[in-house]
Amino acid sequence: MEYRDLRDWIKAAGEGEVRTLTGCDWNLEIGAVTELVHHKEDGPAVLFDDIKGYPKGYRVLSNSLSSRKRLALTLNIPPGGSKMDFVRSWRERYKQIKPIPAKVVKNAPALENIQRDGEVDILKFPTPRWHEHDGGRYIGTGSIDITRDPDEGWVNYGTYRVMIHDKDTVGFYISPGKHGRIQREKYSGTGRPCKIAMSFGHDPLTFLAGSIEVPYGVPECEFIGGVRGEPFEVFEGEYTGLPIPATSEIAVEGDVIFDQPRSEGPFGEWTGYYASDERPEPIVKIKRVYHRNNPIILGSPPGRPPAELGWYRSYLRSALIWDEMEKAGVPDVKGVWLTVSGGSRLMLVVAIKQRYPGHARQAALVASQCHAGAYLGRYVIVVDDDIDPSNTDDVMWAMSSRSDPVEDIEILRRCWSGPLDPIIHPSKKGFNSRAIIDACRPYEWMKDFPRVAESSKEVLDATEKKWGKVLFSGNGAR
Repeated sequence: MEYRDLRDWIKAAGEGEVRTLTGCDWNLEIGAVTELVHHKEDGPAVLFDDIKGYPKGYRVLSNSLSSRKRLALTLNIPPGGSKMDFVRSWRERYKQIKPIPAKVVKNAPALENIQRDGEVDILKFPTPRWHEHDGGRYIGTGSIDITRDPDEGWVNYGTYRVMIHDKDTVGFYISPGKHGRIQREKYSGTGRPCKIAMSFGHDPLTFLAGSIEVPYGVPECEFIGGVRGEPFEVFEGEYTGLPIPATSEIAVEGDVIFDQPRSEGPFGEWTGYYASDERPEPIVKIKRVYHRNNPIILGSPPGRPPAELGWYRSYLRSALIWDEMEKAGVPDVKGVWLTVSGGSRLMLVVAIKQRYPGHARQAALVASQCHAGAYLGRYVIVVDDDIDPSNTDDVMWAMSSRSDPVEDIEILRRCWSGPLDPIIHPSKKGFNSRAIIDACRPYEWMKDFPRVAESSKEVLDATEKKWGKVLFSGNGAR
């Protein structure tokens, strides 16, 4: 791969993909700039330096993964000519990944600077206040939380939001059902001490591993090694013994305190709302801080779609759902796409070549409840294989013309949701419903369904070859 750490990644991406801004304010301005580039498809990453009130060289990088080119760099796969090309490439690559155990090193770059116990001051880093109505400064948005399952022994890297309370205390929210939440509850329910490490700056592949649905029980540090084709280097934290990325820009270790919760939030989330509000959450008392010289915070704040989270997760999660559908026995899946406007969760489109009665319903039900698709979904639309699931116009046309509401919509109730769901009343958070929309031609009379009013692919290709340059070159007809 072309990079070994975040700094190598920035160089490999190049000036055309990463823009540098100096003199920005950590209070809202960095967040507003990030919001501007979030809303542009393939918008640039932004490296903030000389941040107001902080030393030059203490930096923040945001929007790292919103372009297909930078995502391809991160995963070492071709960017492809279309969204579905990329999904197919990642799906094939994903199926070949074999976890590789991490390599423990002694002389990690992250150990250039160490603060212990009373020396700890997390406020020395230029943590942004990302959105106007946020309840605090969130150092953890492109971060990973590192925990060990007390019963099974495996280590989880999970991306969950982390808010600064004071110089040696942070709060962290984890949605119900996530691997980190399951592990955390195993500790809180038994009174066993829970130790945790967090990394707030690292290469984007490490962030990706923590933010997508790596299978339960597979340590993300081993998954990263599988993607890279070599062991991922870690160092064992001197307080927790947990495996921390060796090239982490900023990492901390500490104890999770369950019996002294503090208010966490509100925070603008990926649904585009402050739906999770403010609530008491466990805190972490920080015992160690490790950081490189001139450290870089990796920021990936969620917000109203489209945003970085939706861009990259739509590609990756679509491929995971496609893979899980095939493993569940659904044949002839031709494409899967989670819309960016739905935050890469709320609206899912699946294209199939219908093979038997009930095939479309089967595809929709499996897609809606497989591991990568089950959390906080809303709509699943199944279309025929002549529809590009990543093309919203195609999908809306199919749904408008090939589905009859009374026959083709099913409702699933009491599905997996959580506090981030904006349409669910606070008293009922945790469950939601799903609409399954069959927008395929009815199987019983599929051959008699009205013919599409368009030229054949052969005719269109020949015509474009003959006239395309004249029509679309901007030079006008001759």
